[in-house]
Amino acid sequence: MATTERACPNGHTYYKSSDCPTCPVCEQERKPKAGFLSLLSSPARRALEHEGITTVQQLSNFTEKEILKLHGMGPASLPKLRAALEMEGLSFKSK
Repeated sequence: MATTERACPNGHTYYKSSDCPTCPVCEQERKPKAGFLSLLSSPARRALEHEGITTVQQLSNFTEKEILKLHGMGPASLPKLRAALEMEGLSFKSK
């Protein structure tokens, strides 16, 4: 697939070889500076945000299996999520 130059609605110019419409400049600007979401990759963070999961308390209402089913979430994110939950004395919901 060829790399194409694109521009986002905010005027950032970037190159992509996939059909993903996400502007990397905008995505970097909106990445949280702190909290458990700041530890995740952009696709994993967007997957949780899309489901309305923005706090570890909300995350604790889901099983690991449910989280892994989210588009953009991969197994590499689970250790980070477990650690964030443990720091708050929480864990993933058991089956």
